[in-house]
Amino acid sequence: MFNLPLNVTKSKLFARRLLAAVFSSSLLIPNFGIQPVQAQVQEYCQLSPKVVKEKETLRLTALRGNPEAKTRYQQILKQHAQEMQACRNRTWPQNQAIWLRLYPCDAQPGLLDQIMDRMVNLGYNQVNLEVFYDGRVLLPAATNPTIWPSVINNPGAEKVDLLAAAIQKGRQRGLKVYAWMYTINFGYSYALRRDRDEAIARNGKGQTSLYVVDVGTHVFIDPYNVQAKRDYYIMVQEVLRRRPDGILFDYVRYPRQSGSDSIATKVTDLWLFSSATQQALFRRAQNNKGLDLIRRFLSKGYITAADVAEVDQLYPQEAEALWQGRTVSTAQKSLINPAQKQPLLQWDLWQLAVAHAMQGILDFVALASHPAQQLNIPAGVVFFPEGNQTVGQGYDSRLQPWDRFPSSLQWNPMAYATCGDVSCIIAQVQRVLSMAKPGTQVFPALAGKWGSSISNRPSLEAQMQALRQFAPQIKGVSHFAYSWQFPENDGDRKFCRAQ
Repeated sequence: MFNLPLNVTKSKLFARRLLAAVFSSSLLIPNFGIQPVQAQVQEYCQLSPKVVKEKETLRLTALRGNPEAKTRYQQILKQHAQEMQACRNRTWPQNQAIWLRLYPCDAQPGLLDQIMDRMVNLGYNQVNLEVFYDGRVLLPAATNPTIWPSVINNPGAEKVDLLAAAIQKGRQRGLKVYAWMYTINFGYSYALRRDRDEAIARNGKGQTSLYVVDVGTHVFIDPYNVQAKRDYYIMVQEVLRRRPDGILFDYVRYPRQSGSDSIATKVTDLWLFSSATQQALFRRAQNNKGLDLIRRFLSKGYITAADVAEVDQLYPQEAEALWQGRTVSTAQKSLINPAQKQPLLQWDLWQLAVAHAMQGILDFVALASHPAQQLNIPAGVVFFPEGNQTVGQGYDSRLQPWDRFPSSLQWNPMAYATCGDVSCIIAQVQRVLSMAKPGTQVFPALAGKWGSSISNRPSLEAQMQALRQFAPQIKGVSHFAYSWQFPENDGDRKFCRAQ
């Protein structure tokens, strides 16, 4: 406790020192004494438990209306932002992100501040904020021009803009805020619209993704459908109006199936049976023979020697069946017997079908990322490292052609493998790095928790130490997810329980 000043001169000196202490950028102890406490950045750029507790006390006191605490809390946020950036500049990885989903309850006073503070406390300088998921979008209901309902639908909260608020509060703390969006997965609400029925992807068994994905809420669209493209483009533009620091596209693939269906081995396994996809496939034919065989292959799932002979008779003026990407060798041209041609043509048709399905994903990503690139906002893709694998003559059912994503996009491979140690995680990252062109930013996503293993995954510390061998090629890493670090808080926020 201070002694009272003995004279006016000492009183003025005391006052100046007191003001300097109050408005210092250093954190003060919670009982509002004037002695500064440094942030004490620890390993992985995390703040010490003491400093974290003191900042939280200031936040709560400011939330109760204490003007002095509010001023000092704002100063602390600025100080921690500076210290965190300095730490990240000298500490690998230079960018460390965490994945976050917000709920309607997060619109309550103080909750966003608490969440963003926790990000900084754990050493993060980027937040990947989920803005479109499960058929809902994080836009104000009163100004939502998209076809999807808003995440916040509470009466009286129609103008609440959690996305804009999160961007503002994140930047206040030195956090970059990226908009994280589902892409080909449009959500169940989209499937409920009769006027969008043609936009839903279908396989050759007459199924949509509602029948092959266990959760029953994932609805994958036909990436060639013009209406689906228009709907998504409008949403991306609206999200970018808030000027996030970047945008990430997730679910850039087809449904993941289980059991034997996890491998696509025949054309009926592919999501080629919606109208727009089929019409686009037919347009890949370069002559009548090619078009006729494509149609037969799609309708039956195979072609026969009789089909080849019949097509030869129908179009005798054409030497070979042609479509985009098909080249015919001299040896193939010398084959006259339809029985000899049939297996070669059937294999080429299978490869065409797979390539066409994958190209739909690539084209949709190009369309989705275009508005961000126009605004010079970084864009990235989120994918499974094994999502593009071949198994024998089959393909992973997700048909995720990430190895063909452009190097202008940030690659975010989800290295989520589980084997009890870090070996399988490192193998996934190595596979991606081996396929990435020079200059591609590879930003692996790890699943885990600080300080302990979870779901047969090593702690984040163990995973990070193993991944560090790839520095400086890898300069950024992300962690899934906030809900894993603070499971109780995530549940409280989800169901609006008292904090």
